[in-house]
Amino acid sequence: MTFRPLHDRVVVRRIEAEEKTAGGIIIPDTAKEKPQEGEIVAVGPGARDESGKVVALDVKAGDRVLFGKWSGTEVRIDGQDLLIMKESDIMGVIEQFAAAQKAA
Repeated sequence: MTFRPLHDRVVVRRIEAEEKTAGGIIIPDTAKEKPQEGEIVAVGPGARDESGKVVALDVKAGDRVLFGKWSGTEVRIDGQDLLIMKESDIMGVIEQFAAAQKAA
């Protein structure tokens, strides 16, 4: 199944946090926080401005982003746990990952 978000919404797949701390301590599942980092899977066409023109989004599929802890709505599509959120819920794009992806 293909899912296409509408307007200024994006579909994000959470990137799981590390299982260990920097000191090598293994973190149990019950103590882990939900990751606030994810990869954009799909984006909508954009929001409309006051004049009715569609304003394209600043993010694209494949971008690695940071978002708020309680952002988005959790959904399950094709067996994958995903988040659907507005572009305004995204705090920023992680540029280091984007630069590494272009070099590959």
